[in-house]
Amino acid sequence: MQIERYETGKRMSQAVTYGGFVFLAGQVAIDAPGASVREQTTNILARITRLLDGAGSNPTRIVSATIWLTDISSFEDMNAVWDAWVPSGHAPARATVEARLAGPEFTVEIGIIAAVGN
Repeated sequence: MQIERYETGKRMSQAVTYGGFVFLAGQVAIDAPGASVREQTTNILARITRLLDGAGSNPTRIVSATIWLTDISSFEDMNAVWDAWVPSGHAPARATVEARLAGPEFTVEIGIIAAVGN
């Protein structure tokens, strides 16, 4: 089996496929730093959709998600966007935790594992 890397930089790749799965790096709102939790979540989910598409997958194929919030009290704001984005009947296994992120301008980070294919 071949490992394929997407959007590879010095330290990391944004996505890696192997063994029928795509593993996404934790995604932050690069295009919306400092924005509200809802706006950051929207930005992140758009990035995830784009990365999944590029790796031959889509949101219906997500098997696991990990979400980090800098303030767990923003859980409902993040969920409002998440719930509208997850295709009906395709909710993945998921964990959400409170954590300090790489920079104070980011309040949400999401990591995804999905099956490759449509």
